[in-house]
Amino acid sequence: MVALAYGVAFEGVEARLVEVQCAMSPGLPGFALVGLPDKAVSEAKERVRAALGALNVALPSRRIIINLSPADLPKEGAHFDLAIALALLAALDVVPAEAVAGAVAIGELALSGALLPVIGALPAAMAAAEAGRGLFCPRAVGQEAAWVGGAEVIAAASLGEIIGHLTGAHPLAPSEPGLVTEPPGARDLAEVKGQERAKRALEIAAAGRHHMLMVGPPGSGKSMLAARLPSILPDLTPEEALETSTIHSLAGLISEGGLSRTRPFREPHHSASMAAIAGGGRKAAPGEISLAHNGVLFLDELPEFSRVVLETLRQPIETGEVVIARANAHSRYPCRFLLIAAANPCKCGHLADPNRACNRAPNCGEDYLGRISGPLMDRFDLRVDVPPVAFRDLDLPASGEGSTEVGARVRAARALQAKRFAGSPLRQNADAEGKALEELATPDAEGRELLLKAAERFSLTARGYHRVLRVARTIADLAGSAEVRRPHVAEAVSFRLKIAPPS
Repeated sequence: MVALAYGVAFEGVEARLVEVQCAMSPGLPGFALVGLPDKAVSEAKERVRAALGALNVALPSRRIIINLSPADLPKEGAHFDLAIALALLAALDVVPAEAVAGAVAIGELALSGALLPVIGALPAAMAAAEAGRGLFCPRAVGQEAAWVGGAEVIAAASLGEIIGHLTGAHPLAPSEPGLVTEPPGARDLAEVKGQERAKRALEIAAAGRHHMLMVGPPGSGKSMLAARLPSILPDLTPEEALETSTIHSLAGLISEGGLSRTRPFREPHHSASMAAIAGGGRKAAPGEISLAHNGVLFLDELPEFSRVVLETLRQPIETGEVVIARANAHSRYPCRFLLIAAANPCKCGHLADPNRACNRAPNCGEDYLGRISGPLMDRFDLRVDVPPVAFRDLDLPASGEGSTEVGARVRAARALQAKRFAGSPLRQNADAEGKALEELATPDAEGRELLLKAAERFSLTARGYHRVLRVARTIADLAGSAEVRRPHVAEAVSFRLKIAPPS
């Protein structure tokens, strides 16, 4: 007789069911585990043996074989412990085999039999729900897994509690979803003194998910502006929250089972490696661009990032997903993020100040910003010069609109886009292309004439031309205009002009 249990193997954000088969046969006593396991999975037999011993369950003097099927799928991680233990217990008739085979199990076993938390509870629950099965998991991740709703989640503190539930001795109640976590108080846009043009660009970027580059001397407020972007972004929709939380679950970033409706804001240091930004490493883990999915990726000191890292961003920006290729697997992660980048005009940052600039000006500025390749620069819809703020302006009271007023306009513009793209894979204006872009963003006669002149005057690429149309559509949405007009095109073109160091 072969007893069955089910676990999961992760391929990107997908969790694939793995059949855990346990067979016992006469022969020399032994415990073999096959099916392409990694080191952590291979060591599971020792953890399982010790955990069963702690529960006074003795293994028979027979040859035990555990097979993880499909055998050609790599198995990684200690979360297979619980499924292996349950398959073994079913083979020993300690627990009902039908009940074990009707659920998916994830969890790491301590030598005492306690269940330790593991990553990936949310995608595991989604896989269980799609297969019409329940889920057994550690208590620490039960509330997280319960957010899926389509699978009954039984969370236990130990293997003994799982046995008690399966045998009917001590049934466990299904887990309930955790609380929606509230973010700390957001910083308000009104706290930024001056920089009205940069604030306007930030509003447009938030409304249509347009990538934005800010260039200015140190202390001009670039990082301050970027840090206040989350305060004007709308909350995640339920669909977006599940997508984002699935990635965060694989990265172990969900605490106490609580999901957040706040859009992620990731700001990696410029020393980060390509694997840290795009994803990769030993387990092909998601990188910063995927952790920022449906949120913001802020790259401060953009020219200081490795050239390889910057060029890696080009394809994900266009496609909204990244594929991490390995010899034995390809992991695919979504990464539809809003890129906000900041840079100094030169290495010292004082190119515009003749009293403080180095003796290499203006060539130093051209060399420094030249680290950003033309194809990558072409992907920024909005380019903003952020000049220094005068000292006398810092003593003035807060002026201009705050995050409440700006956020209301952003939410209204995004609501228009949600209605416009309902039933299609598009979500924001930045996603529109081809015929869809022509239908929704073709300007009136005056606007079209201006756009053609600007394209010729500033040598816009085909990508640049289309990005101007997208930005103009977003500006029209913010104004509540059904048609893209000349003023909308003019403002979009003004944010497209190349930022050049002063001569």
